[in-house]
Amino acid sequence: MPINRIAIGTPGEASHPEALKAALAEFFSMLIFVFAGEGSGMAFNKLTDSGSSTPAGLVAAALAHGFALFVAVSVGANISGGHVNPAVTFGAFIGGHITLLRGILYWIAQLLGSVVACLLLKFSTGGLETSAFSLSSGVSVWNALVFEIVMTFGLVYTVYATAVDPKKGNLGIIAPIAIGFIVGANILAGGAFDGASMNPAVSFGPAVVSWSWANHWVYWAGPLIGAAIAAIIYDHIFIDSTHEQLPTTDY
Repeated sequence: MPINRIAIGTPGEASHPEALKAALAEFFSMLIFVFAGEGSGMAFNKLTDSGSSTPAGLVAAALAHGFALFVAVSVGANISGGHVNPAVTFGAFIGGHITLLRGILYWIAQLLGSVVACLLLKFSTGGLETSAFSLSSGVSVWNALVFEIVMTFGLVYTVYATAVDPKKGNLGIIAPIAIGFIVGANILAGGAFDGASMNPAVSFGPAVVSWSWANHWVYWAGPLIGAAIAAIIYDHIFIDSTHEQLPTTDY
């Protein structure tokens, strides 16, 4: 099972120059992603005078997040693996593809990148609100939890299939495209219900800047559970258990 390959890492890993460079790459990738994704929502609210959500707004959000994630993953791929998501990092950790210490560095960088992006948005828009993720009317926390589990399962399963699996061959740019596509598609499916986060850092930044924490735990628990399930299933069933594990994912 993948869980048998979980590694803590060496004491010096957290301060190793390559690990620090990788964390910095995650910071910038997350900043790029959140600035574009959250910014698209703020632009829509400005254009509609904070009117009610519309199908056009949902499509715009899906496109903005899908395009921005494609770029964010691509620019970080050769340095950090381009996780751009604590859930993806957690899934890689569960599968034995990244150590705990490096994963913690990634998490810190990802969360900081999201917060800085939201602060920059708040400043550059003249103080507009960076709206935190929230549940739509009639959607319970358990409905949202299932949504986040299933959507993040799809995301991390896609990451494993296109980027982690050693049998993937030379897919090149296909992995970032596929990852961006599944996020955009999931936003179209779940955005109207709970915002379709699939990414604890994406939820964390707006929550910090707006200081709104209602049901915030859903946007951590759901993605982490979904990521763990995807990692265990794909790694155990589809990846040869005798294959030598890499220290990080390679997308």
